[in-house]
Amino acid sequence: MDFGTAGARAIVINSLTGETIASSNMNYPRWEKGYYCNTNINQWRHHPLDYIETMEFVIKDALSQCPAYIPLQIAGIGVDTTGSTPALTDESGTPLAMLPEFADNPDAMFVLWKDHTAVEEAKEINNLCKKWDVDYTKYVGGVYSAEWFWAKAMHLVREDDSVASRAYSIVEVCDWLPAVLTGVKRSEDIIRSRCSYGHKALWHPEWGGLPTEEFFVALEPKLAGFSLRMPTTSFTADNPVGTLSSEWAERLGLPTTVVVAGGAYDCHVGAVGGGVTPGSLVRVVGPSTCDVMVSTYEEIGTKCIKGICGQVDGSVIPGMVGLEAGQSSFGDLFDTFRKVIETPLRQGLTQYFTDKMSRKELSGMINEITNIIMENIDEKAAELSPSVTSILSTDWINGRRSPDANQMLTLSMTGISLDVSAAKMYRALVEGAAYGTKAIVKRFESEGVEIKDVIGIGDIALGSSFVMQVMCDVINKPIKICNTDYACALGSAMFAAVASRIYDNVEDAIAAMNSGFSREYHPNKNNVPIYEKLYNKYQQLGKFSESNETYINEIK
Repeated sequence: MDFGTAGARAIVINSLTGETIASSNMNYPRWEKGYYCNTNINQWRHHPLDYIETMEFVIKDALSQCPAYIPLQIAGIGVDTTGSTPALTDESGTPLAMLPEFADNPDAMFVLWKDHTAVEEAKEINNLCKKWDVDYTKYVGGVYSAEWFWAKAMHLVREDDSVASRAYSIVEVCDWLPAVLTGVKRSEDIIRSRCSYGHKALWHPEWGGLPTEEFFVALEPKLAGFSLRMPTTSFTADNPVGTLSSEWAERLGLPTTVVVAGGAYDCHVGAVGGGVTPGSLVRVVGPSTCDVMVSTYEEIGTKCIKGICGQVDGSVIPGMVGLEAGQSSFGDLFDTFRKVIETPLRQGLTQYFTDKMSRKELSGMINEITNIIMENIDEKAAELSPSVTSILSTDWINGRRSPDANQMLTLSMTGISLDVSAAKMYRALVEGAAYGTKAIVKRFESEGVEIKDVIGIGDIALGSSFVMQVMCDVINKPIKICNTDYACALGSAMFAAVASRIYDNVEDAIAAMNSGFSREYHPNKNNVPIYEKLYNKYQQLGKFSESNETYINEIK
């Protein structure tokens, strides 16, 4: 199971060969209608029922495509989700939005990874960590992000007193869904994943688990007691959390012997699905990017990599240190450009054709026209030389995740003149996204982490040769593309195979079940030196934008 930003997907995998037997997708019904989100304040929420309803549908739909004997042979279920995506819960571990009195309250729902309503809370966490006797940001690159667990929890309890007074605990969606499948009825019994606990919840063995109660009370008195009601231990995703409950076995048409593996973040299991090994940088390229690596204990030693999202023992492959970085927006950057194109088109054509065709026909026509326009822009942009356009763009349309998180930043663009075109502007955005990638690569390397090769997974990696070639030229490294549309779900299936004891470890599951690579990009040597100079200009533009951040926000 893979729960993404817009929907869920399930795949049925032959654990001996890695063959995909069946698959199913479904968009979240409430998310698709735009419920509970407010773009003006960067609020992005998922209702828990969106997960429950899509999970039941896609599993049953995938199984319905299989021979009748397959459901009886299902050994395990693995679950990955976006993150950090937490929600406040009651004593039973139920997200508050599942209770009637909070059914339509966004603050009682899961706060999606891209939600940036907790910017001020993240600042307070960073400030207190620097003053405390322990710097709890030590293993998250030195900067705590508004995209993460405690900043979001802190914002929620401040935002709504009724929610705060009813909340008993906090849970990541990747930990909640396995608990749902196995019938957990108490908050304390929800098993917390090493992946989510370590990367976003500040859990680390060095300080005995979570930060101290004194720290949280000093941060926000309304957080009192939360950490005390949460477990001090965490588990890697290759461990089973239980087997299917009778309720869910009946709902899904599966036996109660099916093992449910521990949950994890999509980018981490996606790296496993992509065949990550030490020295490989796996880029999960979607609405945002997640850059994941694994390192041996000997290589990482006592180093704390500055400016990344975190380093956690066992968060990717148990027995290795997982390293995570990423960009807060990547595909979102191009989707926003598409919306700029589509919105006036939709408004104009709707006004003109309303009396001439049905709403459904009109919407389909507008989507088709927008697709044609975007394909044309993409083709024209790909034909341009990097030295032709003087337009330069940063990639911070939703803040910066790495290196050195700063969610207050916005996109800056310069060099626009009278010869501007949609193709030139679009190419500048693609190049800006690639420069953001290079900044991450250079940070890893400057911190002593060797990158031997790059692996791309996700819709953009598979679908846009223009974007991937520009990225390849900018970072000046070959990029291999994973040969599956479902790398994250495949990684979850690998963990399920280990949890159900088909394989002894994740490395064996990768060797047997990996999909291989569909193609490989190589740097265009003519473009590499041009992009090296333009990257230096990108850095200058970024420094200017960041140094004027306060002034820009005052204007806004």
